[in-house]
Amino acid sequence: MNELELPTIIVPARMASSRFPGKLLADAGGQPLILRTAERIRQHAPEFQLFFAVDSEDFARVLKTAGFSFVMTSPDLPSGTDRIAQANETVGAESVINVQADEPLVHREHLLALTEGLKKKGADLATLAVAFKKREDFLDSNQVKVVRDASGFAIYFSRANIPYERESEGGMSGTALKHLGMYGYGQSFLRHFASSKQGKLERIEKLEQLRALEMGFRISVVEVGRDTVGVDVPEDLAKLNFSSSG
Repeated sequence: MNELELPTIIVPARMASSRFPGKLLADAGGQPLILRTAERIRQHAPEFQLFFAVDSEDFARVLKTAGFSFVMTSPDLPSGTDRIAQANETVGAESVINVQADEPLVHREHLLALTEGLKKKGADLATLAVAFKKREDFLDSNQVKVVRDASGFAIYFSRANIPYERESEGGMSGTALKHLGMYGYGQSFLRHFASSKQGKLERIEKLEQLRALEMGFRISVVEVGRDTVGVDVPEDLAKLNFSSSG
């Protein structure tokens, strides 16, 4: 695959966070978290174009000092995908990969899997999942679950423990998959998504991908072998070991 065929990576970054305000500027091993993610992407995927979609001058200042490109977006947008859609009106990419700014252990495997997932026949967008290993993670509402159909397309995403295994009273099924909050989508999808209203399920679960399902779009879910470590609360920063991360 040559550089012209690669999607552009746009990382949405917002200052507001209900569980961890200002987390993207929090210290992550001597650097702001957002910069850790930026440098990780540059190290593991230098052939991809990279932009940040930010809503704060503080983010812009950090990124500009380190030599990263950014686009300013409205702080009032309801989701990361809306933020990317607005930024892409400036960037103009035909296809885009969304990497979360609070996942500084993103790996090349994830970016290539999303690139391939976008090519799947019948897919309007692509995302990733990994098998759960611990029951406590499966029961954690901060870790989103996804159920797929026989063709690998998403049926539903939830913070609840799905699929509910009745015989084990809701315990972790061997088919339980953790959703990794990265996406790939085309320019036309982004415009359609951004021009739509939030869906009822999206508002209830606070999961933007449910808007796409409610609108009838098909989401290809690619299972990968490598998990990421997202930062949802301050305690999650302690889980990150940058000196040994591969």
